[in-house]
Amino acid sequence: MKQVLQIAGSAVLVVILIAGYFAMSQANQAKLELTSRMQSRSQVLADSLAESIEPSYNTRATSTVQRIIDRFVSSERLAGISVFNSSGVLVAGSLDMPITKDGKLVATAMDSDEAGGEFIRRNDGTYYVHVIPLHEDERVVGALAVAQNATYIDENIRLIWKDNIIRLLFLLLIFSAAIFVLVRWVFSQAISKMVESLKAVRKGDSEVDTAPSSSFFEPLAGEISKVTTSLRQARRVASEEARMRLEKLDSPWTAERLKEFIKAHLKDRPIFILSNGEPYVNTKVRGEVKWTTPAGGVITAMEPVMEACGGMWIAHGSGAADRETAGADGKLSVPPEEPKYTLKRVWVSPKDAKGYYNGFSNEALWPLCHMAHVRPQFRKEDWLAYRKVNGLFAKTLLEEIRHVEHPIVLVQDYHLALVPALIKKSRPDAQVAMFWHIPWPSATQFNICPWRKEILEGMLGADLMGFHTQQNCNNFMDTVASEVESRIDYEHFSIFREAHRTFVKPFPISIAYPGNAEPSETPDRNILVKLKIRGNLILGVDRLDYIKGIPERFKGFEFLLDGHAEYRGTTTLLQIGSPTRESVGMFREYAQRVVAESERINEKFGTKDWKPIILERRSYSHAELRNLYQLADVCLVTSLHDGMNLVAKEFAAARRDESGVLVISQFAGASRDLKGALVVNPYSAEETSAALHTALSMPKTEQHRRMKTMRASVREYNIYRWSAELIKALSQLE
Repeated sequence: MKQVLQIAGSAVLVVILIAGYFAMSQANQAKLELTSRMQSRSQVLADSLAESIEPSYNTRATSTVQRIIDRFVSSERLAGISVFNSSGVLVAGSLDMPITKDGKLVATAMDSDEAGGEFIRRNDGTYYVHVIPLHEDERVVGALAVAQNATYIDENIRLIWKDNIIRLLFLLLIFSAAIFVLVRWVFSQAISKMVESLKAVRKGDSEVDTAPSSSFFEPLAGEISKVTTSLRQARRVASEEARMRLEKLDSPWTAERLKEFIKAHLKDRPIFILSNGEPYVNTKVRGEVKWTTPAGGVITAMEPVMEACGGMWIAHGSGAADRETAGADGKLSVPPEEPKYTLKRVWVSPKDAKGYYNGFSNEALWPLCHMAHVRPQFRKEDWLAYRKVNGLFAKTLLEEIRHVEHPIVLVQDYHLALVPALIKKSRPDAQVAMFWHIPWPSATQFNICPWRKEILEGMLGADLMGFHTQQNCNNFMDTVASEVESRIDYEHFSIFREAHRTFVKPFPISIAYPGNAEPSETPDRNILVKLKIRGNLILGVDRLDYIKGIPERFKGFEFLLDGHAEYRGTTTLLQIGSPTRESVGMFREYAQRVVAESERINEKFGTKDWKPIILERRSYSHAELRNLYQLADVCLVTSLHDGMNLVAKEFAAARRDESGVLVISQFAGASRDLKGALVVNPYSAEETSAALHTALSMPKTEQHRRMKTMRASVREYNIYRWSAELIKALSQLE
């Protein structure tokens, strides 16, 4: 619609300019004709009057001159007649003669002995004054001025403009309507049809006719038809190749192969994902609704799966404009630019969200599961809100699967620990897997939670419990053994509780590589110019979360600058710090600590032209991060405790040049998968400093060897393979 209005508006503007030009020409022509006529008539009147007045004026018969003037004024309906002597003094005539106050017109006519005239504007109208010299014995002895009312000329010009404007408005109305109809129902519909057909073919939907209803587009439609035919053929070939690759264990996993896998193993059974975080958040920026993709491992990992397989993603609608973009049932199709699956939003009240998310999830479970030396805060009101919201998620899902037989349900992360049992209680036929995206602590550490038994019983409602590492699986089994009455089968790594069996398996999560984690564009160095970065670039990408070890990272960099003066002024640490959980006190305090530490180090080493640390406290898009990954000399990950850390894998996937060095914490799960990285203890600033020095001075050949190893690891076990193994393990359970 916007484009239609732009086209119609442009056409209307052109018509207005053309019509305005012709109206102006017509008005100018009319003004010239009327003015010429007025001047000719005034000349004739003045000449005729002069013949009668001149004899009396020369004999000084002023009264006779006045009578002649009065007779002419009344008979010719003139505005005024005046006679002036050689000095320009009024001798006889109209008292209110419209003439210039300084008498220049009269003086000019007598001095030049030529008739002249001009238009004079007064409050009561416009007048044309014509002056001719009076003679005696061929000598100029005075002047005669004749004034005529010329207001009608202005009125005629106004009428011309008025008529043209009315005519123009009428034509514009008809013309605009014709343009709108032509563009909207002829061109736009035909183009929209072709665009939709191309989208359908590109997404692999059923074949759609590309022939437009207008013959005007037949040449274009013919070419589009050829393109869509090629796309369909390529799609069929890719689908067949993906189907054949299912039988080859060593073939790479791609989105197409995952689709074929889902068809083969699930037989068109829909997939339902439940998570607190939503993949697309809608907010308002200066009155305009916009969408963003939040930072976080769950979104990064699960979004490619849903794009490949379709289904429904149920999540907490937390965006300020989420309700405006969703339907009455809370659903909308995503991604916005090319929908591939359904997002169903769950509406949680601000009070419940505070207790469930800020309170129990992030002030209790988050520090409980991470060894970051932050004491968990257990509050009963938070626990009650957590139970309530978990019940709301379960109820929402149960409504969606009411008519679905044997649904596949994938529950994500620690926010929804109670959901699996609630689902299985109402729908025993549902196959439920839960993946825990953060570490699982030791049994001793978890046992400090007052509601540990309820949480474990909720999780044991799942048919399959997935963790990143085998150690996390072991810790979970030990925790269940110490808290819940059950039978532990260590041989098959499963837990029997009452009549239900839960399998516990490691599934180290990954990213979409090959896929959208791999850059298709060449790196743009303008970002470095904008941020005033020169020389070596050390890159950190994290949420402002206390488990990420950002102050420890800064301390290691400070040690590097203290011990190696050659890096001062030539090496910069760019830290992307995405804001997170800002309503939670400990996260706000941590962000302030990060800012203070960066300022301290910058004050210590910084110069007029160089800052050692550049802290960007905003979220960067995936495209922006891919660009930075390609530009960085070193990617530094110093998590104090992390389930996996996908930034490390994204960095490897982005390095098509197979250069750059990854320095990673031994406490990040990714350190087990990425064998080419330099592994450090983030609590040791000296160790981090030494690793950075090694990375910055590493020969290119060594960089290539290490990066090639890491990229192969990420390629062989990507998110598509992770999804396939998780779904296969779940679907094969009895």
